[in-house]
Amino acid sequence: MNKSIYVFALITLVLQSCKTKPEPIKPNVLFIVVDDLGYADLSVMGSHYYETPNIDVLATSGNIFTNGYATCSVCSPSRASLLNGQFTARHGITQFDGAPSGLAWKKKNRHTKLLPPEYKHHLDTNDVTLPEVFKANGYATFFAGKWHLGSEAEQSLPTNHGFDVNQGGYEKGGPYSGGYFSPFNNPNMTDYEDEKGMSLSMKLAKETSKFIEKNKDTTFLAYLSFYAVHAPIQTTKAKWTKYRNKADSLGIAEQGFEMEHELPFRMYQDNPVYAGLIEEVDGAIGSVMQTLKANGLDKNTIVVFTSDNGGVTSGDNFSTNQLSLRGGKGYQWEGGIRVPYFVYVPWLHQGGRTIEVPVSGVDLFPTLLDLANIPLQPKAHADGVSLKPLLEGGTIVERPLFWHYPHYGNQGGEPVSIIRKGNWKLIYYWEDLHIELYNLDTDLGEIYDLASEEVTKASEMKTELMNWLKAMDTEYAELDENWDESAWDKRLEDNKNKLMPRLDAKRKQMLSPNYQPNTDWWGSEIIKDTTAVATEN
Repeated sequence: MNKSIYVFALITLVLQSCKTKPEPIKPNVLFIVVDDLGYADLSVMGSHYYETPNIDVLATSGNIFTNGYATCSVCSPSRASLLNGQFTARHGITQFDGAPSGLAWKKKNRHTKLLPPEYKHHLDTNDVTLPEVFKANGYATFFAGKWHLGSEAEQSLPTNHGFDVNQGGYEKGGPYSGGYFSPFNNPNMTDYEDEKGMSLSMKLAKETSKFIEKNKDTTFLAYLSFYAVHAPIQTTKAKWTKYRNKADSLGIAEQGFEMEHELPFRMYQDNPVYAGLIEEVDGAIGSVMQTLKANGLDKNTIVVFTSDNGGVTSGDNFSTNQLSLRGGKGYQWEGGIRVPYFVYVPWLHQGGRTIEVPVSGVDLFPTLLDLANIPLQPKAHADGVSLKPLLEGGTIVERPLFWHYPHYGNQGGEPVSIIRKGNWKLIYYWEDLHIELYNLDTDLGEIYDLASEEVTKASEMKTELMNWLKAMDTEYAELDENWDESAWDKRLEDNKNKLMPRLDAKRKQMLSPNYQPNTDWWGSEIIKDTTAVATEN
């Protein structure tokens, strides 16, 4: 054989062996959403306290979007965006369902300067959703877990928006009826006798696995939407012990909280109950991934993993800290909107590749259509773009990302609108109309406001943001004509001088070797009935 021909044939053979696996015509999809999971709440994202081996494997097998965002700093708005591919100002769900607005907000005695506007309380049935499109293309569709996008009375449950099956989704935003251990007392999910002591996360994983096994010979979209790690946080005694001891070995700080604008925030990742709750989610995800593998579905199932907003540093259970990011859930800074964002495509060579291009929850709808060889529907997912080119090693056109949150968060956030373009992020505050400008490439912690230095850049971005808001014809907060500034100042003083000491005392109690929340650790330990049965002589 001619030497040059031999070399060419060898090179061709090597290149063919390096090709990615053939793309299936109709791949399955597993879409995982964890509630309130922060950007830094995973070991793969930098935490040295939380342990998430199964999620880490998923991330390092696929693509890690280091600039992945939720479309809102609270849950219902961003959950709607995941399903309809639209920014919140477009679809109208700008606040979590159930939050008061206008004068009803004032009755909460938060003493804020503005009164937040009304908002849509459920997903619009006129919006085309991700499951509806997949269902129309022959997919079996399944939903498990937190919905919080409407009620049965509003005809806005998962089954009203394209899901064939609904396990546990209704109007509530947390596991308030039964907690994180069986019985769960969820109106759309059955409690079984042999599940006593089972965690809610594992229950949702179990139901998801049952659906996958039932539909292993068809094509499916399984949407696993955990209630965890939302408050009220709960875990087992064994997991609390593990993470309590780990916190001790890392060194427990004397003071655990500092003041942000309105509320105290947790300074460290040292909450053993929260850590245990995260590990429970990780184990549940591992069990579903094992189901895929056991049924030979791991090579043709796309897996998406993300969160609906940042981790809770203030408010709720004051659970975590976002390390290099400022703020958390409800806040306008990166800790409130930047989230874990992983996409695993089995037939692409990925291996934990990091992608730094800013992307949003709105992009997952068109991306999954594109990967499943389903025509895009740009009128439906109006704000999302397909990330398939990025997943294949290419590029997409730079575009701005927008946020509009004209409300006050329970966690201390303020009414704001935001634009990110390239490395620049501008925040517009509706209380006093001032702006903040940050270069996230050099200042990820949003410490240095450059609005007064980069005047041209700030002006350009503000104009683009205002033009976009005008085009959206959205709602805004209004000034409370009877605002009592002294009452607001008193609230801030009470939060600093009364609330913060209580939080630190609670933190120390939870880290005490003798901590016990109740007799059965929120139902995770089945207590045998030792009561004697009376008998007649």
